[in-house]
Amino acid sequence: MKKKFNELRKDMGPERAAQADVRAREMMAEMLLAEIRKQTGFTQEELAEALGIKQPSLSKMESADDMQISTLQRVIEALGGQLELIAHLPKGDVRITQFMPKAG
Repeated sequence: MKKKFNELRKDMGPERAAQADVRAREMMAEMLLAEIRKQTGFTQEELAEALGIKQPSLSKMESADDMQISTLQRVIEALGGQLELIAHLPKGDVRITQFMPKAG
């Protein structure tokens, strides 16, 4: 019988639960767009509706190798998140704000 992660987490001590949380964040950092959608609890139909597009269009987006930043931003915001672009350069990390919405 499979148990959900939250059920297993209840039986963990604080240290083990903290380790599990760190690993979960690491895994989230490496997810494909479809995996992120599933992790946030959305079906393709629900997310497509939130974006004002049809489910087959979302399916194509999720399997695409390339996407405009503005499109990715809309998807992430529809999932309840916020897109942040960070360039990891030899002299340090740079947060790219050029493509983010202007406060107004």
